[in-house]
Amino acid sequence: MGVNIKDILIREKTKLESFSSKIIAIDAYNAIYQFLATIRGPEGLHLTDSKGRVTSHLTGLLYRNINFLSMGIKPIYVFDGKPPSLKTAEIERRKLGKKEA
Repeated sequence: MGVNIKDILIREKTKLESFSSKIIAIDAYNAIYQFLATIRGPEGLHLTDSKGRVTSHLTGLLYRNINFLSMGIKPIYVFDGKPPSLKTAEIERRKLGKKEA
């Protein structure tokens, strides 16, 4: 969400293969947003089904899961509730930005 958490996390580069035979938790809302923002058709529009419903997020989830499972990684998608207080200032800043746009 744009919150700087460097002070509380130790960041270490790791190869994806090192998670083989492990279960990993994934922020579902973040993953879905990422796919909706990046996966587009040749015309630059979201992918859709025959009824016009957006499916970009489903395509992204499918291929990401195939990639994880082929490496022996078991993804668990977490749909969390209310954002932690650490994110409050950033959420408010973004709300103001949307109102001004």
